[in-house]
Amino acid sequence: MGDEKLNSQKLDLSRFLRVEGWTSRYSSVHNLLLHLTRKSKSEGTRKVYLWHLYKFCLSAGKTPAHLVRMRRDDAERLVQRYADSFSGTSRAYSNLAIYALRAFFATNGFTRNRALELESYYQPARQRVTNEYIPTKVEVYRMADSACSLRDRTIILMLYSSGLRNSTLRALRVRDVKEELLAGQDAIKIPVYPGMKEVDPNACKGGIVYYTFLCDEGTQALRLYLEDRKERFGGISDEEPLFCTEHNQLPREQRRKRPITSRELQIIAKSAAKRAGLPKWNLVHPHAFRKSYERILRTQLIDGSNMDVKTQEFFMGHVLPGSQDNYYDSSKIEEMRVLYSNLRWGRSVVENKFRLLRAVVARAFEGTDIDPDNIILQYAELKKNQQVRCEREGCSDREREGVDADVHELFP
Repeated sequence: MGDEKLNSQKLDLSRFLRVEGWTSRYSSVHNLLLHLTRKSKSEGTRKVYLWHLYKFCLSAGKTPAHLVRMRRDDAERLVQRYADSFSGTSRAYSNLAIYALRAFFATNGFTRNRALELESYYQPARQRVTNEYIPTKVEVYRMADSACSLRDRTIILMLYSSGLRNSTLRALRVRDVKEELLAGQDAIKIPVYPGMKEVDPNACKGGIVYYTFLCDEGTQALRLYLEDRKERFGGISDEEPLFCTEHNQLPREQRRKRPITSRELQIIAKSAAKRAGLPKWNLVHPHAFRKSYERILRTQLIDGSNMDVKTQEFFMGHVLPGSQDNYYDSSKIEEMRVLYSNLRWGRSVVENKFRLLRAVVARAFEGTDIDPDNIILQYAELKKNQQVRCEREGCSDREREGVDADVHELFP
């Protein structure tokens, strides 16, 4: 029902503003779209600006053609009144309305001495409309273990260990991870690219191309989820969303092709937090996992060092300041995978160390048919046999110390 209402509103907006994509039969609206095209051509910005223009026209009782023929003082009065109507809900939303309508009028001749003089709302630094609770690593794993389904468990682990934004996660397709899953990678690469905007206009924020990874527990959960989905639906295609909706009002065939909604993602996060016994479960939002992810990036690595700040920013999907972004080398994916594996994703110290060891061995034998797991097992067996031989035949203290150190590293 909610989707039908939303689609109806979009249709009304398009008809009223005579919009088709990035063009409009209203010259005034087309001027605004040209302005946005010259900027970032963000689909999300287009939707927000057109939405405010549409709602403003309805509140003023005028068409876009009538608006641009208004006197400046009349336009200022109507725009200010429209923006003030949101002040009780959100100052940020009032300011956004002012930015959108100011841009519309500015692109239609209201510049210099005709520019609208509008009062925006003061927003203190770090002001939040809603409170938020950032779960710790232990709490995140409790949430994953308390999830209601394989899909929900995978989503929680992916939000936490990849740092993806809400809209970007929902825009993922099966094809985005298929190759890495088939290759048997433990920590699979997750690409972020502008083409995701075809699924969700807000995905790939700022059009910044980057990639991140999914921890091995998350990768295992994803494999189980996709296998379960294949069995339930009789197959899965590359173009299907990675996480499809479970909305039971939709026919079965439509569900598998419809991405999970933002509202569903909110419910998954809060439900898992409540089941996990978090006292502030109602303050856990999907974006909170991105902050938990950032905390892991900033903490000490398994080997005792710290991740380079530039790599941290890359994994967050941020643009490096100045010319640094042009010189940052992100092309060596396997090196980046090892760096990622050095992060403390494991539930215990032993698990963390083993993950790093496996990542290093896998990189050393990349491009061969050698199984890194077999190499580790053979090495462990060799060291264990050496320890048994020392105990049976007698070794010098120096030899014994060397063997014991190696064995205890593998079997603490």
